[in-house]
Amino acid sequence: MLHTPPTPITSYILQYPLEVQEKLNQMREAILEILPEAEEKIAYGIPTFYLNGNVVHFAGYKSHIGFYPGADGIATFAGELGAYKLSRGTVQFPLDQPLPLELVKRITAYRKEQNFAKKK
Repeated sequence: MLHTPPTPITSYILQYPLEVQEKLNQMREAILEILPEAEEKIAYGIPTFYLNGNVVHFAGYKSHIGFYPGADGIATFAGELGAYKLSRGTVQFPLDQPLPLELVKRITAYRKEQNFAKKK
């Protein structure tokens, strides 16, 4: 388990029931494996990972965890996200199913590469 120092994201996660906190922490840790140097902040009211711009966001809801890799992140991985509810820049992972953490990591890595390519 990664050691994550207290941040505004910690406070965000602590407002949820324990079972949701567990999933939110899993998302955070998976993202931090790919973005250990990212700034963690709250943007648009939800946890955001910033590195050369916003990379990804996530959020807790009553029945799902929302993951926001942007429209291109969703489009690129749409074939692997077919089991989930999708919208233009969002995927919903139901709370009653395991999170697809390896897929979250691959999407996050893709978005990280996009942000670095954008800055060149």
